[in-house]
Amino acid sequence: MAGSHSREVSGLSDSDEEEGEAQQQQDQEGTGHRSGETLTRTCSLDDVDRKLQSLKLDYTKPYSSPSPSSQNSSPKNSVKLYLHVGGNSPTARWVVSDKLASWAFFRPSLSGESDGEDESPFSSPWFLGVGAKFRVRIAPELQLKSLPDLRRVDFIAEGVWSIKFPTLEGYREFQNQYQSCLFENTYGFVANEENKVKKVFGKDFMAWVRPEAEEDSIWAEAEGRFDKSPGSLATPTRFNHQDLLEEVEEAAHGGGIQSLVLGALDNSFLVSDYGIQVLGNFNHGVRGKGISVNVSRNSGEAGRSSAPTKALLMKAETNMLLLSPAQEGKSRATGVHQLDIKTGKVVTEWKFEKDGTNITMQDIANDSKGAQLDPSESTFLGLDDNTLCRWDMRDQRGIVQSIATEMESPVLQWTQGHHFSKGTNFKCFATTGDGSIVVGSVNGKIRLYSGGSLRVAKTAFPGLGSPITHVDVTFDGKWVLGTTDTYIILISTVFKDNDGREMTGFSGRRGHRIAAPRLLKLSPLDSHLAGTNSKFRGGKFSWVTDNGKLERHMVAAYGKFSVIWNFQQVKNSNHECYKNQEGLKSCYCYKIIPKDESIVDNRFMHEKFAVNDSPEAPLVVATPTKVSSFSTSSGRH
Repeated sequence: MAGSHSREVSGLSDSDEEEGEAQQQQDQEGTGHRSGETLTRTCSLDDVDRKLQSLKLDYTKPYSSPSPSSQNSSPKNSVKLYLHVGGNSPTARWVVSDKLASWAFFRPSLSGESDGEDESPFSSPWFLGVGAKFRVRIAPELQLKSLPDLRRVDFIAEGVWSIKFPTLEGYREFQNQYQSCLFENTYGFVANEENKVKKVFGKDFMAWVRPEAEEDSIWAEAEGRFDKSPGSLATPTRFNHQDLLEEVEEAAHGGGIQSLVLGALDNSFLVSDYGIQVLGNFNHGVRGKGISVNVSRNSGEAGRSSAPTKALLMKAETNMLLLSPAQEGKSRATGVHQLDIKTGKVVTEWKFEKDGTNITMQDIANDSKGAQLDPSESTFLGLDDNTLCRWDMRDQRGIVQSIATEMESPVLQWTQGHHFSKGTNFKCFATTGDGSIVVGSVNGKIRLYSGGSLRVAKTAFPGLGSPITHVDVTFDGKWVLGTTDTYIILISTVFKDNDGREMTGFSGRRGHRIAAPRLLKLSPLDSHLAGTNSKFRGGKFSWVTDNGKLERHMVAAYGKFSVIWNFQQVKNSNHECYKNQEGLKSCYCYKIIPKDESIVDNRFMHEKFAVNDSPEAPLVVATPTKVSSFSTSSGRH
């Protein structure tokens, strides 16, 4: 955000006056923290220790380090604590909250138990305590950002905090212990190499275990695939008026927008509680046509409406499949409605059935990235917790089935797929240009399947501990994007076989030759400003459907923010963000488009709608009540 980076990295004021202001700000705003995780601010450290000891808690440090009480007297654990006040106002700034605080990682457990070094699962998670200000559980939700050049870490704990270390040794000690505690809280194992290799990542993914030792050639190879951008991002920023060529905003009829469905031809669509609204596609974005379709059957059940969880364009964008839950508030459906866009009628209600038994699906997808433009398309993919399959709207003799009668619905043909016995926990999926499939799971794993076989994954990337809520993949299948609540993971699927030929993880098992991923994150300050309980939603690449065309950007929603990353820049292994980083590298360079409401969906239009003075097609952003289109200038992004 404009100015947000300068507030994050600028010199932190040390004045006594601002220290008092920080305490006053905490008292006024209740900057205290979650119930049950807060230590009273006015207590001395000795008082805090006495209270905790009265609870008969035993604090265990990683690797038999000293207890917090002994740590508190150690000079290397003495830090200065800052609080960010003022939000996004012109007077926003960092103020001193504690001039001489001590930090400690601890894990409360009942006295008399083992020290926890070899326990699995552990009796309780690791916490971070800083002076008498707070104690908070170590988790990705802290959004901890390391600034090694400044010997500093920023994070969220019911407010945005910063710890400044007096020495590089102290900073490194904190970082090492934090990473160990985060690993243990995430996976339930002590953070040593044996556990990382044998119990979490596997020997095929050594680059994920030791990313600092990985070969950067795969990431470096990507640098030459685009012309150099004249305005390379180095810090988080907001778009300003010079960046935006045009913004078109319209109120949606009736509100209640649930999702955005973009077409590559004449029309796009808003799916809402009140039906489907038709938008026209133009080079500057989308505009309403004043046409709204109520989802009702051709048989005359006027007024019957549904709230689809997924809408899919098919048959050269003349038809739309609507996945509607069988029950209100549920995520699974027993079939799909086929909508004829020209007439605005549901012409068929298809049932999901296999071997005479009704089954449910939680998601559907086109066979490939460009399949919606195929007028003869009759198949699509389905996904449930432990099921990946392909459905066909023709009967087994290859004849298109007739429209359903009043009394019966036609049955989709299960043509390919597999029902896994257990453990896959599928959540979301997407397809490449050639029909290969990427599937994200609740346990964080990302699996790659070739289009010809849905039974065995060619590659299964290990999870990083957070559920994958959305996935996307480039047209050529070389890059995969997985969305979690607190970060987005970018994976290169490329490797070279024994003969030196370039391949992807969709075609072969070569995990040990695939580079470690990059993580896309927001700064703690931007995460906080986006709104309470904000999460990443729907990370996507820009949209191309032709061989040889390359995706240029990535976009995701985070609360009231649309966040945009320059794809070329993220792939650049020499990018400024990655300097001096240890472990998996994180990119904090992005641009933000803020809205007044939480964002429901956002995505780039098809690349053919890019105008001459813009490097990218317009970005379309939907909130519950409005839809907006943004064009960006080539000179700035």
